[in-house]
Amino acid sequence: MSDIVRRDPRAEWIARNRLHPQHAATTMPAGESRGPSGLIRRNPHAVGFIGPNGIRRIDRMNVSGPAAMVGRRAVSAVKTATLPLNRVEQVDYYIAVVPDMVGGRLSEHDRDVLGQAHALIREMGGAGAVLAIVFGEHREPSFDTAGVDRLLALNGAGYQEYAPELRVAALHEVDNQFSPRHWLLPDSVAGGFELGCRLAARLGERPATQAWRVDAQQSLCRGAGGSIDITRATPRLLLLAAECADPIDETRHEALPVQLRQTVSVKPRIHDGGQVAVDPNAVALAEAEFILSAGNGVQDWELFHQCAEALGATEGASRVAVDDGYMPRQRQVGATGTWVTARVYVAVGISGAIQHLQGIGQCDKVIAINTDVGCDMVKRAALSAIGDSGEIMIQLIRLVREHRQEEFEHAA
Repeated sequence: MSDIVRRDPRAEWIARNRLHPQHAATTMPAGESRGPSGLIRRNPHAVGFIGPNGIRRIDRMNVSGPAAMVGRRAVSAVKTATLPLNRVEQVDYYIAVVPDMVGGRLSEHDRDVLGQAHALIREMGGAGAVLAIVFGEHREPSFDTAGVDRLLALNGAGYQEYAPELRVAALHEVDNQFSPRHWLLPDSVAGGFELGCRLAARLGERPATQAWRVDAQQSLCRGAGGSIDITRATPRLLLLAAECADPIDETRHEALPVQLRQTVSVKPRIHDGGQVAVDPNAVALAEAEFILSAGNGVQDWELFHQCAEALGATEGASRVAVDDGYMPRQRQVGATGTWVTARVYVAVGISGAIQHLQGIGQCDKVIAINTDVGCDMVKRAALSAIGDSGEIMIQLIRLVREHRQEEFEHAA
């Protein structure tokens, strides 16, 4: 029996002839048809694949098989698009940005400030470049996709410590060398507000604080604890509120390294005595950076407290856990409790009521530990561990202790 596949020459001719009335129907992908209104209709039963439980899965991202079952992140890894590169060859002017870099990485607030810098460049026109000044060692791999055109990394032991005098002197040297049109810093308790005020005093500028809507002519700033808005002419130095602008997400930038021509040396009057260990539960929920929160799915509360102590996390709870008497009222997270802005928020046995999700809306990374793969908290989380919360917390405690033992042995 012959295996030769014979082609229909008429169908091929129609496919090449765009003016033929049957061209659209001939070249239409499988599973699609044209309705009476002329719109292309897709048959959902003709796409996708059969999952392990025998149910057909609709493939909405043109990825079939197991890759479509592991979520958007795995699909995006399979289909990685190269973002266009934005280059500034000859710089006409600079917009200087000093990010907080909490933990050595750009925060969401930092990315908003970088987005505001590019918004000003688009409005002012010309070949403007965003100059980011980073102090000490960092672990940020994505300055390019965050919108940094030029990167000034000031390393050294002095910049690792709390040394506002040295940092302000370095920024003053940056001002002399690069003459930026605007200085942008995050208005935050992580250091941006203090450093911005010190720099403003050094440069003789009157800064705008809590600026949340900025253009080249005027700025809208929050005042009176956020109850009123104050309009003023846009100054040279701005302390920006969170969500002041959209972060950069559709382009890459060169992030070319630059250096200072002169070495900065200052005899500090402030001595950094180092970090002091504190009880994580002594930190207010609204200021905590690492929160381990418990919900109705937690059965062993003693194990939960041990896990929080091992991780060094501040304890939180859902409203159900608080109402049942397992946690005090001041530990309640959510719209009816405390709005938190932690860098890492671990939700143990919390299904994700709307009030709770509102309260953690400003958290950078959310991790869910739950048995229900379809709950709202798992949908919100960047990483989910599906399983019994008690067993997962036991393994977390074990891993943390092993890691600390390895660090101790390495230091010895």
